[in-house]
Amino acid sequence: MIKDTIFHMNWDWHAANVTFNLVQADWTLAPEWADDQDEYGMKKALRKGTYKDLNLYFLRYLGGGSLGYCYYPVDIKQNPDRMVLDGCSQRSDTVYNPNSDEGPWRDRFDLGRTATHEVGHWMGLKHTFEGYGCNDPVGDGLSDTPAEDGPGWGCPVGRDSCPNQPGLDAIHNFMSYSDE
Repeated sequence: MIKDTIFHMNWDWHAANVTFNLVQADWTLAPEWADDQDEYGMKKALRKGTYKDLNLYFLRYLGGGSLGYCYYPVDIKQNPDRMVLDGCSQRSDTVYNPNSDEGPWRDRFDLGRTATHEVGHWMGLKHTFEGYGCNDPVGDGLSDTPAEDGPGWGCPVGRDSCPNQPGLDAIHNFMSYSDE
């Protein structure tokens, strides 16, 4: 499932000429880490590579109903402690597994795109609806993304939360909250 998730990340990011390679996979059994109770301790113990290397952490549970989180890039020279927290954490039941009958995200978030979304944050991308909603036609910082007045859930085909701005909501953009 991890290899399939990496395959889909590469598929999703190929237009941006970005490629990921699986270098190593480790499994660590630690209940407090699996439930995201000691992020700093977990990442300090498990992190591999330099700031250029993406570390993905697949956990059993994340607080607040979140599917994943990842930190935006920062100037590591100004904040060396941030190196430890670098990487993306996501629920293990969001990896590529379209035939699963288990988990709350079955049929909604089981195609591995949570990794694509979170890695977007790791590369500095915001959500499609970030910024000032309809008053900010470039909410995510990219001029080709239509303004969006908040996250769209499910599969809201034809949603236009900012009818006075050009374009429908970008529900097929990996940085939105739409189902996969």
